[in-house]
Amino acid sequence: MKIVSFFKECIAELKKVVWPSKDDVISSVKVVLISTVVVAVILGLLDLLFVTGMNLIF
Repeated sequence: MKIVSFFKECIAELKKVVWPSKDDVISSVKVVLISTVVVAVILGLLDLLFVTGMNLIF
């Protein structure tokens, strides 16, 4: 009986969810992709800087 009640409550809660629009999802994906590329470039440049510095020292 508790399982049936649990699933009924889950369905009721899911009906209350406000799902984002397609435009909201697309803009969020763009932000994530751009920020990922920017962070990757920054980390790549830092790695190159550190490797070059180590090669100059040793």
